[in-house]
Amino acid sequence: MAFPRILTADEAAALVPDGAVVTVSSSSGLGCPDAVLAALGRRFETTGHPRSITTLHPIAAGDMWGIKGIDHIAREGLLAKVLAGSYPSGPSSAAPPAIWRMVTGNEIPAYNIPSGILFDMHREAAAHRPGVLTKVGLDTFVDPDREGCAMNARAAAEPVVSKVQFAGDTWLFFPSIVPRVAIIRATTADERGNLSYEHEGGYLGPLDQALAVRNNGGVVIAQVKRLAQAGTLKPHDVMVPGILVDAIVVAPDQMQTTQTVYEPAISGEVFRPLSSFELPAFDVSKVIARRVAQELTRGDAVNIGFGISANVPRILIEEGRHGDVTWVIEQGAVGGVPLLDFQFGCASNAECIVPSPYQFTYFQGGGFDASLLSFLQIDREGSVNVSKLGVRPHVTAGAGGFVDITARARKIVFSGFFSAAADLAIEGEALAIRREGKVRKLVNAVEHVSFSGRRAVAQGQDVTYVTERCVMKLTPDGIVVTEIAPGVDLRRDVLDQAEFQLLTPTPPRLMDASMFRPEPIGLRLKEAAR
Repeated sequence: MAFPRILTADEAAALVPDGAVVTVSSSSGLGCPDAVLAALGRRFETTGHPRSITTLHPIAAGDMWGIKGIDHIAREGLLAKVLAGSYPSGPSSAAPPAIWRMVTGNEIPAYNIPSGILFDMHREAAAHRPGVLTKVGLDTFVDPDREGCAMNARAAAEPVVSKVQFAGDTWLFFPSIVPRVAIIRATTADERGNLSYEHEGGYLGPLDQALAVRNNGGVVIAQVKRLAQAGTLKPHDVMVPGILVDAIVVAPDQMQTTQTVYEPAISGEVFRPLSSFELPAFDVSKVIARRVAQELTRGDAVNIGFGISANVPRILIEEGRHGDVTWVIEQGAVGGVPLLDFQFGCASNAECIVPSPYQFTYFQGGGFDASLLSFLQIDREGSVNVSKLGVRPHVTAGAGGFVDITARARKIVFSGFFSAAADLAIEGEALAIRREGKVRKLVNAVEHVSFSGRRAVAQGQDVTYVTERCVMKLTPDGIVVTEIAPGVDLRRDVLDQAEFQLLTPTPPRLMDASMFRPEPIGLRLKEAAR
């Protein structure tokens, strides 16, 4: 192959042919090759090409806060189909992104495929194998007996997954999809196309995406912050070798992640003092995070998701327990302190950053000890919805790696408020429910099965649900209330607020009253059995 060409974003966009399958490396704003995606949108606007492309987004491309990502190409005639782990999300008060209007308007087939499976599909395409055989997603919205990953009617008419029998067992089969163009991102490219990631908050999956494209005769476009002389990058620093790269686009103003130009602690170039991390304010959500923290065992590797549970690392900092567990997140960080809000998906002070496809292999095989996740709804079987919310679907981003993470996790702690929009307060070391929530979150059947309670029971998974007013456990007989908060009436505030029967075979004990005081609670983690 020839050495890669140094092109403008518009010149690189001209390399994408009509009808191409295009794979894009990004996780919301993290690692998003936004300049090239913007150029693709401009090219279509001026020339009407490329037409009818299919895009693959193993995690997500762009956000609603300044990095448009997929929205640059969410245009009728340009985008024909999209398969993504997740999609841009935002507040319910905001207008939905253009991609959501296309999805909900049934303008294109759109699929929500678990992020790890999408990465697996790239690996299989690279090796010219037929596809992915997996149990990840059985009895969830991924299963063809439910939605089969389809987000609208047009997707349902073009299935991407089937249920098959192999070696005497039931599996999900995702046929390989061969990408012909990869649009990836790095910090630095040398003149030979070698890519390094020294300012990035995660590698994500560019190597797997580039391999899938290169091995199938396609074009790999790399957007970078800067160009270096050939031979100046250390070989151990190169994640994607130049032999896989066809074109380089220099975009010096690329953001490190959403709302973040550049923060060296995110890329592991400096370590922040623990005292520099803002601790959660004392409120009801902090009580939930404290109770979640009590589920941890010292020495565990613990995955963490978005929502209330994302504050648990800061609870450990406040309690002097930082380092007692090792945090692992799907974007690749191992250790350190997972970040919040716009920087979610990154960590400061990480011990290691691994490529996302390998992190997902770790998750899918259940190699970690516990996962702390959120819920939108819980149903009578213990199933959880995190991926679809009524008539405002853009408020959620889709499932991302949630299905990969929960498929074989040994222990899962779901956290959230018992009902939506309740008026809650802490009064005298007890919970005060001043007004009950407008929407019940414990429902007979969840709107979207992101996590299967039936499958969890069959596999013997340890599942706990932590709310502000009670703690519950999933059992073969149903969901059992094991604890209630001080100030809570079991019948009025818990049992009568669920659409299904919660079980109380023994009287629930009171949650630790110390959690309802502003000062640290003297947290002690569980000790592993010897």
